[in-house]
Amino acid sequence: MKKFMEYIICLILIITCIMLYSRFISTSGLKTNEILIKVENLDNSYNGLKILHFSDIHYGRTIKEEELKEIVNEINNNKPDIVVFTGDLLDKDVKLTEEQMEELINILKNIKTEIGKYIISGDNDIDDNWITIALESGFKNLNDNYELIYKNSKPIIISGISSNLGDDKEAYTKTTLFNEYMDSDNPKPIYSVLLIHEPDYLDKIDLANYNLILAGHSLGGQIRLPFIGPILLFDGAKKYNEQYYKIDNVDLYISSGLGTVNNNFRFNNKPSINFYRIVNEKSS
Repeated sequence: MKKFMEYIICLILIITCIMLYSRFISTSGLKTNEILIKVENLDNSYNGLKILHFSDIHYGRTIKEEELKEIVNEINNNKPDIVVFTGDLLDKDVKLTEEQMEELINILKNIKTEIGKYIISGDNDIDDNWITIALESGFKNLNDNYELIYKNSKPIIISGISSNLGDDKEAYTKTTLFNEYMDSDNPKPIYSVLLIHEPDYLDKIDLANYNLILAGHSLGGQIRLPFIGPILLFDGAKKYNEQYYKIDNVDLYISSGLGTVNNNFRFNNKPSINFYRIVNEKSS
């Protein structure tokens, strides 16, 4: 009986340590994933283009004022040309005060880019606060829309799709404006980037006109066990939840995100941002 009780006490201590680590250590700090993307015959004017991708802040849970300031500082340290955010700025279970909204705007406003910063909604961005915060902090809303970026006569195009969970609108219909442009006689972009929150909905749209897709939502499974992988698979990211996939010759990168959802734990999965450098394959 004494041995049994010792085992029980040891087990309780181990579980307690893991929970404390998952709650307070694994949810803090910041990792930057540097990713080189080689593109065949990329125009020289875009060679070395830097895109900073962050996602899933769920502000007010584990990411608060000081944590967000650290994230913005790290973004600016990378001197990106373009910054993109792929949804869940807010959290459905956190009611922000006017003061918190103002601090969020003031911090995000400090993100600096050479070209611009772009945002789409996530399934937790369920009221108008998210878009008010995004626009007042200088982001361009790309929900079901696109923008052309010119560095010479040949543009690249960046488009976005709003969150699909709980939306009656079919995912493929959200690409209508983008498809109309691609089917028109306007100058064809030499590179195409798509922002989407829930990556599993990619199976519902035509990927033929995209080169790079950036997604969020999965949080990398939030809790990842060695040799097993993610144990929390969310609707919309059950099929695609690892960092990288190649789909029909299109590069899909999924951010593991910064915050937490449903519970305030992460394990073996530090908060992270992705920093992509787009280069001409011949020059790399």
